[in-house]
Amino acid sequence: MKLVLASTSAYRRELLKRFGLPFEIARPDIDESPLPGEPPRTTAERLAIGKARAVAGQFDNALIIGSDQVASMGDQRFGKPGTVERAVAQLRAMSGRTAVFDTALAVLNTRSGRVQIETVPTEVRFRHLSDDEIVRYVERERPLDCAGSAKSEGLGITLLDALSGDDPNALVGLPLIALARMLRNEGLALP
Repeated sequence: MKLVLASTSAYRRELLKRFGLPFEIARPDIDESPLPGEPPRTTAERLAIGKARAVAGQFDNALIIGSDQVASMGDQRFGKPGTVERAVAQLRAMSGRTAVFDTALAVLNTRSGRVQIETVPTEVRFRHLSDDEIVRYVERERPLDCAGSAKSEGLGITLLDALSGDDPNALVGLPLIALARMLRNEGLALP
């Protein structure tokens, strides 16, 4: 069976390469807007499944991997900022507080139609950040394409007091522990 990553994220692609398996990339074209009143975890799961289903028609005999991440603090969500101003605003809002990053993972078997879904939450406690620290960080790292504006795999780790979760890869965008389990469930030999 082919392995397909339904994502154009460079971060997810690099993480999946760790398995040493050949895979293809397919761009899912879906609306990633949350639905009214939808909890962050539910949004992440719906979008992970939606991404996998969006590309499934292109592959007859494949395992399609979809993933999505939603960062939140209470009722406030932090998506990909897209601009320096929004990245700075997100980091100011999270300064001295704890955010939850829900990373949902879906594996769709196009042969059987079976879908596995799992969400791996990561609690991220930000230290108290000065405006100068935030601006320097955003200028150096340019975290405009990641939820919550902090790349823990890079300089963003300096903004944090603590991380808590089952898989450090989940925060980067692809929970590899859960993914390995799901792929084994589909008959793939890992390692």
